Amino acid sequence: MSYPAYPEYKDSGVEWLGEVPMHWEIQPLKYVATYNDEVLPESTPDNHPIKYVEISDVDEQIGVTGWSEHFFSSAPSRARRVLKGGDVLISTVRTYLRAIAPVIEPPINLVGSTGFAVIRPIPGIYDSILLGYVVRAEWFISSIIARSVGVSYPAINASDLVALSLPIPPWKEQKAIAFFLNHETARIDALVEEQKRLIALLKEKRQAVISHAVTKGLDPAVPMKDSGVEWLGEVPAHWVRKRLKNVSPFITVGIVVNPSSYLAEEGLPFIYGGEVREGYIEVDKARKISLENSRRNRKTMLETGDVVTMRVGYPGVTAVVPPECEGGNCASVMLTKKGSYDSRWLCAAMNSRLIRHQVEIVQYGAAQKQFNIADAVEFWLFEPPIDEQAKIADYIDRESSRFDQLVGEAKRNMQLLQERRSALISAAVTGKIDVRGWQPPEDSVVSTEAKQMEVV
Repeated sequence: MSYPAYPEYKDSGVEWLGEVPMHWEIQPLKYVATYNDEVLPESTPDNHPIKYVEISDVDEQIGVTGWSEHFFSSAPSRARRVLKGGDVLISTVRTYLRAIAPVIEPPINLVGSTGFAVIRPIPGIYDSILLGYVVRAEWFISSIIARSVGVSYPAINASDLVALSLPIPPWKEQKAIAFFLNHETARIDALVEEQKRLIALLKEKRQAVISHAVTKGLDPAVPMKDSGVEWLGEVPAHWVRKRLKNVSPFITVGIVVNPSSYLAEEGLPFIYGGEVREGYIEVDKARKISLENSRRNRKTMLETGDVVTMRVGYPGVTAVVPPECEGGNCASVMLTKKGSYDSRWLCAAMNSRLIRHQVEIVQYGAAQKQFNIADAVEFWLFEPPIDEQAKIADYIDRESSRFDQLVGEAKRNMQLLQERRSALISAAVTGKIDVRGWQPPEDSVVSTEAKQMEVV
């Protein structure tokens, strides 16, 4: 959908803004909003309840997604900045600049991290909803980055932040632009959520295909037998139930003692659990280990066709070692050496619900789930003959490729929608499009926030 432009424009005098509508003003942020430095005093009672918003509680698109609850005495030392409805949170640290959001209908006793700058628009001068969109525009974020100082955590000073210039439409137009963006971004966000649900369904279906193939086989007419597991039902009668330790000739953990001491700038892939994905390894993200140090840890040297399983974080996620990792090494994973089985089949079995269910039984840890190798070697599965393993693996490869293609398309659609959202915000808040006469389509569902906004 295309939108009209304003009839006349002028040079804003600000490089990253370009031209703006003739009747708009350009002023520093401090002329339309105040920098809120209100904090809870040290004399606050210890049992004073607070709801604390930190950087991770702010999403670029959704806004404030939640908070943690504390008493003042046990709250993080950064939990001090008082938040009110209409405030706009801006992370001043360059690394977290996407943590920007308006504060809408906050609960009582909401406070933010001192890592935020809190900007409070002056009533009747600048609309808080619109300001929330302006500060999330790419040109505004770029201007913050350009003025960030420091080495470890580059950040913008509060005085520099409020000195940044922004376009100021007349009040009526501010409300109209905010109304338009509330509706259109909600519509785009709904489409993004549809793609997310599609991706989740595709991944669930992919998992079901894998699990069915490694527990039921590919021939629906083959004789079956009771698996002995109620939820699993029957399995092919000629498959043999085995423990993992009886499938592979050798199962071990990666380098345990000071693995970081073997890190090198150049060398062979040094695989940690973080690079293991379901069915593949992100080799380009792997650390490096020298061939000499890898040979010193020969027991855990990688060979093409070995199988590695994540032990910590997302325990059970498994991949086959590709040729480019040959001679490298590993840490923080379970290493199952290749043997007289099809590695692709074992990888699929490890990623199936049958093994994942067993992982869930033995895993432990609150912050990070993990399992012990002593438990993992006792995992059991049903082993088909080697030629049937290859057929199952080929089938799973084909089906996985098809699902991966569909997931990729959905992710590209999400990216395009998000780019559209960003471009629409930038165009509206800089006056590249004129939405003064815009009204939502009659058959559309206007967001609650948009309905509540009064365009005067």
